[in-house]
Amino acid sequence: MMDPSSILANHIERTVTGPMWHGSSLNELLQGVTHEQAAAHPIAGAHSIWELVLHVTAWSDIARERLNNRSLDSVPTEVDFPPVPTATAAAWADAQARLTASHQGLARAAEALSADALAAVVPVPKPRYTVSTLLHGVIEHGTYHGGQIALLKRALGI
Repeated sequence: MMDPSSILANHIERTVTGPMWHGSSLNELLQGVTHEQAAAHPIAGAHSIWELVLHVTAWSDIARERLNNRSLDSVPTEVDFPPVPTATAAAWADAQARLTASHQGLARAAEALSADALAAVVPVPKPRYTVSTLLHGVIEHGTYHGGQIALLKRALGI
C-alpha cells in the first residue's frame, strides 16, 4: 500500500499523463490539437484551450511555491491567466511541455512530504487549508479544466 504522499503524487502526475478512471487526461485531451485550434475562442466569453493550459500550469507552479513556503497571498490576473504568446506551433508545444513538467515537478515535491507536512497549514492568510487540501485541489482543478477543454474541442469540431 502506498503512503498518502505517494498516492497524491501519483494522482497529480496522472491528471496530466493518465490514465484517469473517468476519461481522458489533460495530455490525452490535447493530443492532436493544433496551435490555431488551441488559440481559438469557439465559445463567446470562454477561455481558449491555450489559456486554460497556461492557467492549469500556473496553479501547479503556485502550489509548488506554496509547498516551499513562498506564499502568493493574492494571485495577480497575469499570473492566474498568463497571456498567450504569439500562436506558433513551437509556442504551443512549449506550453504543453510546461504543463507536464510542472505537474511532474509538483508530484515529486508531494511525494517527499511527510504526514506532518501534509497536515501543515499552507502559508496564505485566507482561507486556511492544509497542504493535503492544496494538492487535492491541484488534481481537482486539472480535472475540472480538462472537462472545459473537452467541451471546447467539441465546439471546434475536433
